[in-house]
Amino acid sequence: MLTILDERTALVVVDLQNGFLARPAAPHTAQDVIARAAELAEAFRAASLPVVLVRYTVAADGSDATPGRTDMSRHAGAAPPEGWDAIVDDLAGHPGDIVVTKRNWGSFHGTDLDLHLRRRGVTQVVLSGVATSLGVESTARAAHEHGYHVTLATDAMTDLDPTAHEHSVGKIFPLLGETGTTAEVLELVKNR
Repeated sequence: MLTILDERTALVVVDLQNGFLARPAAPHTAQDVIARAAELAEAFRAASLPVVLVRYTVAADGSDATPGRTDMSRHAGAAPPEGWDAIVDDLAGHPGDIVVTKRNWGSFHGTDLDLHLRRRGVTQVVLSGVATSLGVESTARAAHEHGYHVTLATDAMTDLDPTAHEHSVGKIFPLLGETGTTAEVLELVKNR
């Protein structure tokens, strides 16, 4: 349940880029998540609040990806299509936005995200993006560990698996911050 937005709150949009949105998504469609994230970004910009667009990229051969053995292959072997890591057009192209490039699931480790937020006096982040149980959850965990108030716009995120989305939203996110809808976040932005 959402209570308040701090005076210096930033919107952090995780991995809303061409390649990830070509995949199946549930429980929300990619188009719905893009529309809601764009609506949030527009409201944050209008309120002179920071908007951070996080994009994931790795070398085509995966050589700069996070190392370590896993049970599931992380790299299909084929080079991703041109432009797969570009931020979707609905969000891209705003010169005042901060763009952070990551090579991990989470948006903090190995990036300058924390530096950008601290320089702007940010004390709270509102998160949206894909995938709920991977990039968004990893970012939420790190934001919480970095001492930020965390707000999660749960209808402005989606996953490859609806069960994974529901687990993050119902079990993990309430431990890390406050959850609500895009409409509830927009109301808080308007009334701050």
